Amino acid sequence: MLVPVVKSLAQQYPDLRVTVLSQPFAKTLFDDLAPNVSFMEADLKSEYKGVKGLNALYRRLYAKHFTAIADMHDVLRTKYLRMRFSVDHYRVVHIDKHRKEKRQLTRQKNKQLRQLPTTFQNYADVLEKLGYPIQLDFTTMTSEATQDASPKIGIAPMAAHVGKIYPLNKMQHVVDLLLEDYPDATVYLFGNAKKEREQLETVANNHSQCKIVGDFAHSLKEEIELMRQLNVMVCMDSANMHLAALTSTPVVSIWGQTHPYAGFIEDHIRDGVVQVDLPCRPCSIYGNKQCQFGDYRCMNQIDELHIIKYIKRFL
Repeated sequence: MLVPVVKSLAQQYPDLRVTVLSQPFAKTLFDDLAPNVSFMEADLKSEYKGVKGLNALYRRLYAKHFTAIADMHDVLRTKYLRMRFSVDHYRVVHIDKHRKEKRQLTRQKNKQLRQLPTTFQNYADVLEKLGYPIQLDFTTMTSEATQDASPKIGIAPMAAHVGKIYPLNKMQHVVDLLLEDYPDATVYLFGNAKKEREQLETVANNHSQCKIVGDFAHSLKEEIELMRQLNVMVCMDSANMHLAALTSTPVVSIWGQTHPYAGFIEDHIRDGVVQVDLPCRPCSIYGNKQCQFGDYRCMNQIDELHIIKYIKRFL
């Protein structure tokens, strides 16, 4: 979700040199974003592990002579780096995640169901405090692909937590119904081909038209390129949703314990949100809570035909 913000910043301040510090997997997202954007990798599990590693990372950052620091994460490690920069009199601003408002949104009693500032706005607010106000004018990091006559449908059925996963037997039914109506379609299943193969094969249900993306796409860049060529991408509230949103491909996203009101959604894909209104929703910001009823009704009550209806809008 940082990509549109960094690109807007780089384009609107072409004389500004921007360095993005993140874990190695994110390099693909920023490599060709803009001429004045560079990327620094930080492997926090090995090279920069623990306080000793963070001190080494700080020395590496200090040597770059940055004029301002934007902490877009506000977690323990970035707070430590922030403290080091502040001691050395750097201009440092960190993100406001609106944690209090998110607790009000997810609590069961006196729930305050309202739209919170999006993550994009929270990022932009940090830059404005540093003296770089921006207009978010990002549309896509890729060019539009030429569509084939036969539909190409992407489905990313998995997510980090069970509260964000549409039941696999129901997703399998979605695939069955889709291929009944579009027998010449190809369905691409996104997910970890090693860790999630059993779940992906369940969704595929032996359909020859289903392909597991991890079997032939071996990098994040290749997966994003494939997403760009799809007619529609079906996702959970997951990383794949945000990756698909970086392309020009229409997105259908399925929401359970979490809710777009928490701010983790791109504006241009809101029309593809599938969810049911329940008094208990949302109960979690990240979808990592046990269901208080034990049945994850927020997902189970979403009818397969309802999802099909949304998908057909884009076919």
